Amino acid sequence: MAFYSKIPRNIINNLKSKVGLWSLMKQSHGTCSYSSCLNTIHLHRFLPLTTLPQFTNPDSISHKKGHFPHFQRFQSTTTEKQIDSVPNGEQSQVLDFPGGKVVFSPEMRFLSESPSVYSQCYRVLDDNGQLISHSNFVPVSEEVAVKMYSNMVTLQTLDTIFYEAQRQGRISFYVTSIGEEAINIASAAALTSDDIVFPQYREPGVLLWRGFTLQEFANQCFGNKADYGKGRQMPIHYGSNKLNYFTVASTIATQIPHAVGAAYSLKMDKKDACAVTYFGDGGTSEGDFHAAMNFAAVTESPVIFICRNNGWAISTPTSDQFRSDGIAVRGQAYGVRSIRVDGNDALAMYSAVHSARHMAVNEHRPILIEAVTYRVGHHSTSDDSTKYRPANEIEWWRMARDPVTRFRKWIEINGWWGSEAESQLRSSIRSQLLHAIQIAERAEKPPVNDLFTDVYDNIPSNLREQEKLLKETINRHPKDYPADVPI
Repeated sequence: MAFYSKIPRNIINNLKSKVGLWSLMKQSHGTCSYSSCLNTIHLHRFLPLTTLPQFTNPDSISHKKGHFPHFQRFQSTTTEKQIDSVPNGEQSQVLDFPGGKVVFSPEMRFLSESPSVYSQCYRVLDDNGQLISHSNFVPVSEEVAVKMYSNMVTLQTLDTIFYEAQRQGRISFYVTSIGEEAINIASAAALTSDDIVFPQYREPGVLLWRGFTLQEFANQCFGNKADYGKGRQMPIHYGSNKLNYFTVASTIATQIPHAVGAAYSLKMDKKDACAVTYFGDGGTSEGDFHAAMNFAAVTESPVIFICRNNGWAISTPTSDQFRSDGIAVRGQAYGVRSIRVDGNDALAMYSAVHSARHMAVNEHRPILIEAVTYRVGHHSTSDDSTKYRPANEIEWWRMARDPVTRFRKWIEINGWWGSEAESQLRSSIRSQLLHAIQIAERAEKPPVNDLFTDVYDNIPSNLREQEKLLKETINRHPKDYPADVPI
């Protein structure tokens, strides 16, 4: 308060004339003191005088996009009588606080730590691929449905073959998306190519849908000269400027606030697009998630948060991470519209993301989607998940809840797919992928000097010195370094 007590009275008078702050300085029983008036103004965190809108009447302040949201929404902190009565029959008062209306009550009541009714999980197809009666979903054409299924099978095959390649020592690392194919492909199908994607590391299907080729996947995993990252990233850390897909980062949840910043930029530029970010349930335990949610809500940024709640953050179950009713309820706490979806139901995921995108772009609002699924595969090739979860549980999800099988049954019921098409598809994908791996494996590796490029326009002397020392070390000890990396 020491700072505010030094504000000249002429500034207060100036503010009063410019934005009608006089109404802020009145209480229900008279005019406030100079000190209490300053407290009231401090609550509103007003902008510098040079940027204040020229409003003469506080009642004339309207909700216009891009204009001082604090002044749009909250005009005073005076109290008013509430017409409705509280449960005990006494009237309550409402405080028009900057964070929204506060209803006072003489009854002491704590909010429960858990809901009496759990959040519903949106679902369209049952486990047998049958439409659930009275389902509300976005229609999908035969062309889109067949492409979705083909991409899901491709992703499944991609994971199987690359996992085997890692086990053979041909690549150093791999992460599968087994059990989560519907989240990948269905969400990608509901977006447009202009939407900017900030992935975690289990969303290669989004790239696949957007046109990333099997050869491009293989080039990245083998780190050859055709890899867009020039071999400087671990396998599965894909990225594509052309496809609006930011490069994967291993650090958990760092992409979430980045997505909000990008979404805010799209809003400011009046683009007909949104940002989309993917993360796991473990990511919601990071501070970045909470900061991003609040940031998105306050700035009303067009961003879709897609959380893959697959039950496990490596070996940590969700029961050891949080006590809330899943993830979707957290959105409400931050003022973000949210939904819980069956992540193994491709039709439900498509409908939810399609609707979320419409709201995000047209209403300038963030949306949180909690996709309930199960990580059937190990966390990565460095993990053995049977050490912390029963094998029969994994097998049950693999067989009874497989999203690819469920969606196949639905398109077969519609007469859009058959066993012959299935056989041809799987054979063709496997053949194409094995061919792409052979090419990627034989391709030349990036030169050593690529380790020092693409950061500075003019490489500084200390990096030049490091490059020189590295090349000298390789020449002195050639057996300790890969022979296929050009010096």
